[in-house]
Amino acid sequence: MFNLDLFISNYVTKRSDSMFLKDIEQNRAVLENKIGGKSVLVIGGAGSIGSSFIKGILPFKPAALVVVDINENALAELTRDLRSTKGLYIPEDYITYPMSFASDTFRKMFTGRGGFDIVANFSAHKHVRSEKDVYSVEALVRNNVLYLKDFLDLLTLYPPEEYFCVSTDKAANPVNIMGASKRIMEDVIFSYSDRFPVKTARFANVAFSNGSLPAGFLARMQKLQPLSAPSDVKRYFVSLEESGQICMLACMLGENREVFFPKLDEKQMMSFDKIAVRLLENQGYEVLYCVSDEEAVEKAEDLKKGSKKYPVHFSVSDTSGEKAYEEFFTAQETVDMERFASLGVVTDKEIPDRGRLEGLFKALNAAFGKDDIAKDTVVAIMKEYLPDFRHIETGKSLDSKM
Repeated sequence: MFNLDLFISNYVTKRSDSMFLKDIEQNRAVLENKIGGKSVLVIGGAGSIGSSFIKGILPFKPAALVVVDINENALAELTRDLRSTKGLYIPEDYITYPMSFASDTFRKMFTGRGGFDIVANFSAHKHVRSEKDVYSVEALVRNNVLYLKDFLDLLTLYPPEEYFCVSTDKAANPVNIMGASKRIMEDVIFSYSDRFPVKTARFANVAFSNGSLPAGFLARMQKLQPLSAPSDVKRYFVSLEESGQICMLACMLGENREVFFPKLDEKQMMSFDKIAVRLLENQGYEVLYCVSDEEAVEKAEDLKKGSKKYPVHFSVSDTSGEKAYEEFFTAQETVDMERFASLGVVTDKEIPDRGRLEGLFKALNAAFGKDDIAKDTVVAIMKEYLPDFRHIETGKSLDSKM
Protein backbone atom coordinates (compact mmCIF):
# COMPACT_ATOMS: atom_id res chain seq x y z
CA MET A 1 0.00 0.00 0.00
CA PHE A 2 1.08 3.59 -0.69
CA ASN A 3 2.36 5.25 2.50
CA LEU A 4 1.71 8.99 2.13
CA ASP A 5 3.59 9.98 5.30
CA LEU A 6 6.66 8.09 4.11
CA PHE A 7 6.45 9.67 0.66
CA ILE A 8 6.25 13.16 2.18
CA SER A 9 9.20 12.38 4.45
CA ASN A 10 11.36 10.98 1.63
CA TYR A 11 10.51 13.28 -1.27
CA VAL A 12 8.87 16.51 -0.06
CA THR A 13 10.09 17.65 3.37
CA LYS A 14 13.06 15.27 3.22
CA ARG A 15 12.93 14.91 7.01
CA SER A 16 12.62 11.54 8.73
CA ASP A 17 11.29 13.13 11.93
CA SER A 18 9.31 16.26 12.71
CA MET A 19 11.49 19.36 12.75
CA PHE A 20 9.69 20.46 15.94
CA LEU A 21 10.45 17.42 18.13
CA LYS A 22 13.34 19.13 19.93
CA ASP A 23 11.24 22.17 20.86
CA ILE A 24 8.39 19.94 22.03
CA GLU A 25 10.66 17.84 24.22
CA GLN A 26 12.45 20.85 25.69
CA ASN A 27 9.12 22.41 26.63
CA ARG A 28 7.19 19.27 27.57
CA ALA A 29 6.68 20.29 31.20
CA VAL A 30 5.31 23.68 30.16
CA LEU A 31 2.98 22.08 27.61
CA GLU A 32 1.70 19.58 30.18
CA ASN A 33 0.99 22.39 32.62
CA LYS A 34 -0.74 24.64 30.07
CA ILE A 35 -2.87 21.94 28.37
CA GLY A 36 -3.44 19.30 31.05
CA GLY A 37 -6.90 19.55 32.63
CA LYS A 38 -7.95 22.50 30.46
CA SER A 39 -11.02 22.94 28.26
CA VAL A 40 -10.20 23.35 24.58
CA LEU A 41 -12.29 24.69 21.70
CA VAL A 42 -11.02 24.05 18.16
CA ILE A 43 -12.87 25.85 15.36
CA GLY A 44 -12.30 24.43 11.90
CA GLY A 45 -10.93 21.38 13.66
CA ALA A 46 -11.88 18.87 10.97
CA GLY A 47 -9.52 20.37 8.40
CA SER A 48 -5.95 19.27 7.81
CA ILE A 49 -4.22 21.72 10.16
CA GLY A 50 -6.98 21.79 12.78
CA SER A 51 -7.09 18.00 13.08
CA SER A 52 -3.28 17.88 13.30
CA PHE A 53 -3.41 20.49 16.09
CA ILE A 54 -5.89 18.26 17.93
CA LYS A 55 -3.58 15.25 17.61
CA GLY A 56 -0.75 17.42 18.90
CA ILE A 57 -2.51 18.53 22.09
CA LEU A 58 -4.32 15.29 23.06
CA PRO A 59 -1.19 13.58 24.50
CA PHE A 60 -1.07 16.42 27.05
CA LYS A 61 -4.53 15.38 28.36
CA PRO A 62 -6.96 18.30 28.20
CA ALA A 63 -10.10 17.85 30.32
CA ALA A 64 -12.51 18.76 27.51
CA LEU A 65 -12.32 19.04 23.73
CA VAL A 66 -15.03 20.64 21.62
CA VAL A 67 -14.54 20.66 17.84
CA VAL A 68 -16.59 22.91 15.55
CA ASP A 69 -16.57 22.68 11.75
CA ILE A 70 -19.06 23.28 8.93
CA ASN A 71 -17.97 20.00 7.27
CA GLU A 72 -20.14 17.33 8.90
CA ASN A 73 -18.54 14.45 7.01
CA ALA A 74 -15.04 15.58 7.95
CA LEU A 75 -16.04 15.74 11.64
CA ALA A 76 -17.25 12.15 11.42
CA GLU A 77 -13.94 11.09 9.87
CA LEU A 78 -11.98 13.02 12.52
CA THR A 79 -13.72 11.12 15.30
CA ARG A 80 -13.21 7.77 13.55
CA ASP A 81 -9.53 8.60 13.07
CA LEU A 82 -9.02 9.63 16.71
CA ARG A 83 -10.93 6.62 18.08
CA SER A 84 -8.95 4.26 15.82
CA THR A 85 -5.50 5.53 16.84
CA LYS A 86 -3.82 3.20 19.34
CA GLY A 87 -2.90 4.82 22.65
CA LEU A 88 -4.31 8.26 21.82
CA TYR A 89 -5.87 9.99 24.83
CA ILE A 90 -9.38 11.34 24.24
CA PRO A 91 -11.12 13.15 27.11
CA GLU A 92 -14.51 11.93 28.28
CA ASP A 93 -15.85 15.40 27.50
CA TYR A 94 -15.31 15.21 23.74
CA ILE A 95 -17.92 16.43 21.27
CA THR A 96 -18.06 17.66 17.69
CA TYR A 97 -20.53 20.21 16.33
CA PRO A 98 -21.26 20.67 12.61
CA MET A 99 -21.99 24.41 12.71
CA SER A 100 -20.56 27.77 11.71
CA PHE A 101 -18.72 29.79 14.34
CA ALA A 102 -20.64 32.80 13.00
CA SER A 103 -24.04 31.26 13.80
CA ASP A 104 -26.48 31.97 16.63
CA THR A 105 -26.36 28.26 17.50
CA PHE A 106 -22.61 28.48 18.06
CA ARG A 107 -23.08 31.50 20.32
CA LYS A 108 -25.60 29.56 22.42
CA MET A 109 -23.21 26.61 22.71
CA PHE A 110 -20.27 28.82 23.62
CA THR A 111 -22.06 30.83 26.29
CA GLY A 112 -23.81 27.69 27.59
CA ARG A 113 -20.43 26.16 28.34
CA GLY A 114 -19.13 29.37 29.87
CA GLY A 115 -16.28 29.74 27.40
CA PHE A 116 -13.05 27.74 27.17
CA ASP A 117 -9.51 27.90 28.58
CA ILE A 118 -7.87 27.45 25.18
CA VAL A 119 -9.38 28.56 21.87
CA ALA A 120 -7.77 27.73 18.52
CA ASN A 121 -9.39 29.05 15.36
CA PHE A 122 -8.64 27.39 12.02
CA SER A 123 -11.78 28.57 10.25
CA ALA A 124 -10.56 30.40 7.16
CA HIS A 125 -10.57 30.73 3.42
CA LYS A 126 -6.96 29.69 2.86
CA HIS A 127 -6.58 29.26 -0.89
CA VAL A 128 -5.55 31.82 -3.49
CA ARG A 129 -8.09 29.92 -5.60
CA SER A 130 -10.83 31.50 -3.45
CA GLU A 131 -10.23 34.80 -5.25
CA LYS A 132 -12.39 34.68 -8.39
CA ASP A 133 -14.99 37.42 -8.51
CA VAL A 134 -16.69 39.83 -6.13
CA TYR A 135 -18.91 37.12 -4.61
CA SER A 136 -16.02 34.78 -3.78
CA VAL A 137 -14.06 37.73 -2.43
CA GLU A 138 -16.95 38.81 -0.19
CA ALA A 139 -17.25 35.29 1.25
CA LEU A 140 -13.49 35.20 1.88
CA VAL A 141 -13.31 38.60 3.58
CA ARG A 142 -16.41 37.99 5.68
CA ASN A 143 -14.99 34.71 7.00
CA ASN A 144 -11.39 35.84 7.53
CA VAL A 145 -12.12 39.34 8.89
CA LEU A 146 -15.72 40.32 9.71
CA TYR A 147 -16.98 37.06 11.25
CA LEU A 148 -13.70 36.87 13.16
CA LYS A 149 -14.33 40.30 14.68
CA ASP A 150 -17.78 39.19 15.87
CA PHE A 151 -16.27 36.04 17.38
CA LEU A 152 -13.59 38.01 19.24
CA ASP A 153 -16.32 40.23 20.67
CA LEU A 154 -17.94 37.05 22.00
CA LEU A 155 -14.62 35.92 23.51
CA THR A 156 -14.42 39.11 25.57
CA LEU A 157 -17.39 37.81 27.60
CA TYR A 158 -15.38 34.73 28.61
CA PRO A 159 -11.69 35.55 28.01
CA PRO A 160 -9.59 32.44 27.29
CA GLU A 161 -6.17 31.79 28.78
CA GLU A 162 -4.79 31.34 25.26
CA TYR A 163 -6.16 32.31 21.84
CA PHE A 164 -4.59 31.17 18.58
CA CYS A 165 -5.63 31.99 15.04
CA VAL A 166 -3.81 30.59 12.03
CA SER A 167 -2.28 33.02 9.53
CA THR A 168 -0.24 32.38 6.37
CA ASP A 169 3.15 33.15 4.84
CA LYS A 170 1.18 35.07 2.21
CA ALA A 171 0.35 37.71 4.86
CA ALA A 172 3.91 39.03 4.56
CA ASN A 173 3.90 41.57 1.71
CA PRO A 174 0.59 40.23 0.32
CA VAL A 175 -0.15 40.16 -3.41
CA ASN A 176 -3.54 38.41 -3.25
CA ILE A 177 -6.78 39.09 -1.41
CA MET A 178 -6.46 35.95 0.71
CA GLY A 179 -3.01 37.02 1.96
CA ALA A 180 -4.19 40.59 2.56
CA SER A 181 -7.21 39.33 4.52
CA LYS A 182 -4.88 37.27 6.71
CA ARG A 183 -2.60 40.26 7.28
CA ILE A 184 -5.67 42.23 8.36
CA MET A 185 -6.72 39.24 10.48
CA GLU A 186 -3.47 39.57 12.41
CA ASP A 187 -4.31 43.19 13.23
CA VAL A 188 -7.86 42.22 14.22
CA ILE A 189 -6.74 39.62 16.76
CA PHE A 190 -3.93 41.85 18.05
CA SER A 191 -6.48 44.61 18.69
CA TYR A 192 -8.00 42.32 21.36
CA SER A 193 -4.65 41.49 22.98
CA ASP A 194 -5.32 43.74 25.97
CA ARG A 195 -8.28 41.51 26.88
CA PHE A 196 -6.74 38.05 26.41
CA PRO A 197 -3.44 36.69 25.01
CA VAL A 198 -3.42 36.23 21.22
CA LYS A 199 -0.88 34.41 19.05
CA THR A 200 -0.65 33.34 15.42
CA ALA A 201 1.61 31.51 12.97
CA ARG A 202 2.61 32.05 9.38
CA PHE A 203 3.81 28.86 7.80
CA ALA A 204 4.57 26.97 4.67
CA ASN A 205 2.40 24.83 2.46
CA VAL A 206 1.14 21.73 4.25
CA ALA A 207 2.07 18.80 2.04
CA PHE A 208 -1.02 16.98 0.74
CA SER A 209 -3.42 18.94 2.96
CA ASN A 210 -7.12 18.98 2.05
CA GLY A 211 -7.72 20.98 -1.11
CA SER A 212 -4.03 21.41 -1.90
CA LEU A 213 -2.60 20.74 -5.35
CA PRO A 214 -0.59 17.68 -4.18
CA ALA A 215 -3.75 16.21 -2.60
CA GLY A 216 -5.35 16.81 -5.99
CA PHE A 217 -2.62 14.68 -7.58
CA LEU A 218 -3.77 11.70 -5.51
CA ALA A 219 -7.42 12.31 -6.41
CA ARG A 220 -6.57 12.58 -10.12
CA MET A 221 -4.52 9.38 -10.03
CA GLN A 222 -7.34 7.50 -8.31
CA LYS A 223 -9.59 8.49 -11.21
CA LEU A 224 -6.89 7.97 -13.89
CA GLN A 225 -7.01 11.64 -14.81
CA PRO A 226 -4.01 13.74 -15.94
CA LEU A 227 -1.92 15.87 -13.58
CA SER A 228 -1.38 19.59 -13.98
CA ALA A 229 0.93 21.93 -12.04
CA PRO A 230 2.84 25.22 -12.35
CA SER A 231 6.45 24.75 -13.40
CA ASP A 232 7.75 28.06 -12.06
CA VAL A 233 6.40 28.13 -8.48
CA LYS A 234 8.54 26.91 -5.57
CA ARG A 235 7.19 26.59 -2.05
CA TYR A 236 8.29 25.61 1.46
CA PHE A 237 6.52 22.50 2.77
CA VAL A 238 5.80 21.03 6.19
CA SER A 239 4.13 17.71 6.92
CA LEU A 240 0.60 17.36 8.26
CA GLU A 241 2.00 16.43 11.67
CA GLU A 242 4.34 19.43 11.66
CA SER A 243 1.52 21.83 10.77
CA GLY A 244 -0.36 21.01 13.96
CA GLN A 245 2.79 21.15 16.04
CA ILE A 246 3.63 24.67 14.81
CA CYS A 247 0.22 25.84 15.93
CA MET A 248 0.40 24.06 19.28
CA LEU A 249 3.82 25.55 20.06
CA ALA A 250 2.72 29.04 19.00
CA CYS A 251 -0.52 28.81 20.99
CA MET A 252 0.98 27.46 24.19
CA LEU A 253 4.51 28.92 24.23
CA GLY A 254 4.07 32.23 22.44
CA GLU A 255 3.90 35.54 24.22
CA ASN A 256 1.05 37.96 23.58
CA ARG A 257 0.98 39.38 20.01
CA GLU A 258 3.68 37.09 18.60
CA VAL A 259 3.79 35.50 15.15
CA PHE A 260 5.54 32.14 14.76
CA PHE A 261 7.03 30.66 11.59
CA PRO A 262 9.20 27.62 10.77
CA LYS A 263 12.92 28.00 10.21
CA LEU A 264 13.27 26.65 6.69
CA ASP A 265 16.20 27.07 4.35
CA GLU A 266 15.64 28.20 0.76
CA LYS A 267 17.32 24.98 -0.41
CA GLN A 268 14.36 23.06 1.10
CA MET A 269 11.86 24.61 -1.30
CA MET A 270 10.09 22.30 -3.76
CA SER A 271 8.16 22.96 -6.97
CA PHE A 272 4.78 21.35 -7.54
CA ASP A 273 5.78 19.79 -10.85
CA LYS A 274 8.72 18.02 -9.15
CA ILE A 275 6.34 16.58 -6.51
CA ALA A 276 4.06 15.31 -9.28
CA VAL A 277 6.96 13.63 -11.09
CA ARG A 278 8.24 12.00 -7.89
CA LEU A 279 4.74 10.75 -7.07
CA LEU A 280 4.21 9.19 -10.50
CA GLU A 281 7.64 7.58 -10.52
CA ASN A 282 7.01 6.23 -7.00
CA GLN A 283 3.86 4.57 -8.34
CA GLY A 284 5.71 2.97 -11.26
CA TYR A 285 4.62 5.36 -14.02
CA GLU A 286 6.64 6.99 -16.78
CA VAL A 287 5.88 10.70 -17.11
CA LEU A 288 4.34 11.72 -20.41
CA TYR A 289 4.76 15.46 -20.92
CA CYS A 290 1.94 17.24 -22.80
CA VAL A 291 1.72 20.77 -24.19
CA SER A 292 -1.84 21.55 -23.06
CA ASP A 293 -4.60 20.50 -20.66
CA GLU A 294 -6.58 19.22 -23.64
CA GLU A 295 -3.78 16.95 -24.86
CA ALA A 296 -3.25 15.59 -21.34
CA VAL A 297 -6.96 14.80 -20.98
CA GLU A 298 -6.94 13.01 -24.33
CA LYS A 299 -3.81 10.97 -23.51
CA ALA A 300 -5.29 9.97 -20.13
CA GLU A 301 -7.75 7.69 -21.96
CA ASP A 302 -4.83 5.30 -22.50
CA LEU A 303 -4.48 4.89 -18.72
CA LYS A 304 -7.82 3.11 -18.70
CA LYS A 305 -6.33 0.62 -21.16
CA GLY A 306 -3.40 -0.15 -18.85
CA SER A 307 -0.81 2.34 -20.12
CA LYS A 308 2.02 3.12 -17.69
CA LYS A 309 2.74 6.47 -19.38
CA TYR A 310 1.03 9.11 -17.26
CA PRO A 311 0.11 12.40 -18.99
CA VAL A 312 0.99 15.68 -17.28
CA HIS A 313 0.78 19.34 -18.29
CA PHE A 314 3.17 21.68 -16.52
CA SER A 315 2.99 25.39 -17.37
CA VAL A 316 4.04 28.84 -16.18
CA SER A 317 1.68 30.36 -13.60
CA ASP A 318 -0.54 33.13 -14.98
CA THR A 319 -3.39 33.41 -12.46
CA SER A 320 -4.31 36.31 -10.18
CA GLY A 321 -2.55 36.67 -6.83
CA GLU A 322 0.14 34.03 -7.40
CA LYS A 323 3.37 34.94 -5.61
CA ALA A 324 6.62 33.70 -7.16
CA TYR A 325 8.30 33.25 -3.76
CA GLU A 326 7.47 32.84 -0.08
CA GLU A 327 8.48 34.94 2.91
CA PHE A 328 7.52 34.71 6.56
CA PHE A 329 8.29 38.25 7.74
CA THR A 330 8.96 41.70 6.34
CA ALA A 331 11.98 43.97 6.65
CA GLN A 332 10.01 46.19 9.03
CA GLU A 333 9.33 43.41 11.57
CA THR A 334 11.50 42.42 14.54
CA VAL A 335 12.42 38.74 14.50
CA ASP A 336 13.81 36.44 17.23
CA MET A 337 15.62 33.47 15.67
CA GLU A 338 17.27 32.25 18.90
CA ARG A 339 14.44 31.33 21.29
CA PHE A 340 13.51 28.04 19.61
CA ALA A 341 15.47 25.44 17.67
CA SER A 342 13.02 25.18 14.78
CA LEU A 343 10.85 28.29 15.02
CA GLY A 344 11.39 31.97 14.40
CA VAL A 345 9.20 34.52 16.17
CA VAL A 346 8.06 37.96 15.04
CA THR A 347 8.06 40.01 18.24
CA ASP A 348 7.31 43.55 19.40
CA LYS A 349 4.01 43.79 17.51
CA GLU A 350 2.00 46.73 18.82
CA ILE A 351 -1.73 46.93 19.46
CA PRO A 352 -3.13 48.21 16.16
CA ASP A 353 -5.04 51.47 15.80
CA ARG A 354 -8.61 50.48 16.66
CA GLY A 355 -9.95 53.59 14.96
CA ARG A 356 -8.44 52.54 11.62
CA LEU A 357 -9.78 49.01 12.06
CA GLU A 358 -13.27 50.29 12.81
CA GLY A 359 -13.06 52.40 9.68
CA LEU A 360 -12.12 49.30 7.69
CA PHE A 361 -15.02 47.28 9.13
CA LYS A 362 -17.42 50.10 8.33
CA ALA A 363 -16.17 50.41 4.75
CA LEU A 364 -16.32 46.65 4.12
CA ASN A 365 -19.80 46.28 5.63
CA ALA A 366 -21.05 49.23 3.57
CA ALA A 367 -19.60 47.77 0.38
CA PHE A 368 -21.01 44.29 1.04
CA GLY A 369 -24.40 45.84 1.82
CA LYS A 370 -24.77 46.76 -1.85
CA ASP A 371 -25.80 44.41 -4.66
CA ASP A 372 -23.66 46.01 -7.36
CA ILE A 373 -20.15 46.28 -5.91
CA ALA A 374 -17.08 45.34 -7.95
CA LYS A 375 -14.04 43.30 -6.95
CA ASP A 376 -11.86 46.37 -7.56
CA THR A 377 -13.84 48.24 -4.90
CA VAL A 378 -12.97 45.63 -2.25
CA VAL A 379 -9.31 45.65 -3.32
CA ALA A 380 -9.27 49.46 -3.03
CA ILE A 381 -10.71 49.33 0.51
CA MET A 382 -8.09 46.78 1.55
CA LYS A 383 -5.30 48.83 -0.05
CA GLU A 384 -6.47 51.90 1.85
CA TYR A 385 -5.88 49.97 5.09
CA LEU A 386 -2.76 48.12 3.84
CA PRO A 387 -0.75 50.60 1.71
CA ASP A 388 1.84 47.87 0.95
CA PHE A 389 -0.79 45.54 -0.55
CA ARG A 390 0.33 44.99 -4.16
CA HIS A 391 -2.51 43.05 -5.73
CA ILE A 392 -1.57 40.93 -8.76
CA GLU A 393 -4.52 40.84 -11.16
CA THR A 394 -4.29 38.83 -14.38
CA GLY A 395 -7.99 38.27 -15.03
CA LYS A 396 -7.52 34.50 -14.66
CA SER A 397 -8.35 32.23 -11.74
CA LEU A 398 -7.24 28.69 -11.03
CA ASP A 399 -10.74 27.51 -11.92
CA SER A 400 -9.77 27.98 -15.58
CA LYS A 401 -7.15 25.23 -15.27
CA MET A 402 -7.03 21.55 -14.38
